[in-house]
Amino acid sequence: MASSSTTISLSLATTALISHQRTTTSVASTLKPHERTLLPPSSLLGTSINLEKTSLRPRPITRSKERNSSHGATCLASSSPPPPPLPSALLFDCDGVLVDTEKDGHRISFNDTFNERELGVTWDVELYGELLKIGGGKERMTAYFNKTGWPEKAPKSDEERKEFIASLHKRKTELFMVLIEKKLLPLRPGVAKLIDQALAEGVKVAVCSTSNEKAVSAIVSFLLGPKRAEKIKIFAGDVVPRKKPDPAIYNLAANTLGVDPSSCVVVEDSAIGLAAAKAAGMTCIVTKSGYTADEDFLNADAVFDCIGDPPEERFDLAFCRSLLEKQYVS
Repeated sequence: MASSSTTISLSLATTALISHQRTTTSVASTLKPHERTLLPPSSLLGTSINLEKTSLRPRPITRSKERNSSHGATCLASSSPPPPPLPSALLFDCDGVLVDTEKDGHRISFNDTFNERELGVTWDVELYGELLKIGGGKERMTAYFNKTGWPEKAPKSDEERKEFIASLHKRKTELFMVLIEKKLLPLRPGVAKLIDQALAEGVKVAVCSTSNEKAVSAIVSFLLGPKRAEKIKIFAGDVVPRKKPDPAIYNLAANTLGVDPSSCVVVEDSAIGLAAAKAAGMTCIVTKSGYTADEDFLNADAVFDCIGDPPEERFDLAFCRSLLEKQYVS
């Protein structure tokens, strides 16, 4: 009886095993290769099998992790961080940034005006460098005459002196514009490139200067060209009552353009321009000019000798973007 019982048990086990293998093969054929390994292994011959409790359906697969088959490394799915924001606006100073105008542009035009009016005044290179610490041409002349004495041909009353200074400045601007129209003063390296990059990305571009509005417009129109000029907003001259280092002109630019000052990047060349930009809460890059190379730029976000064109490029719009990223992280 024992032998007969063993034979029947073995027969039933064999039949169940064959059925199990056929079902497994059928199921496996419908699965992907990496899913087949999840099927229960075949039972050994002679082992009792409870067909009622054995499930031949594949286990559900959790895909929260994917395994690299070649290296066995587990990689968690992750989304890439968003790129840093572009500047909302790129704001340029004019003199010394767009064009190195001071020594061989404005200074010469001031001296030609003084000579025409027979005032007996000449500003040499060193003296003019000191006068540049005063923002604005009219303010510069007024401060100089107050310190050294007014010319004999100058009027005596304060009101008449204001008109006298204004007339000198108007003539100086006319002479300066002749230099610009003749393109005797070229753009600094990299200026056109950086402006083109900004405009192509939809970044607003403006020029913020203490110089006369006509002189700044002439530089933008003649040296950057009319197509660029029509896309560039100009804030210059007496558009604000207080000149740099006061932040008024940068505050005006941000308000007019409708942008957050913290999302603006300013390109300046002087300590007073840097002070104005930082007081307005803006990121500021300094590109040193002939007269400002030795000034203190400790508070600048970056300092270069120029913007630069390839292959001697110093920075581009991507660098401006990276400065804003650091600002937001900090």
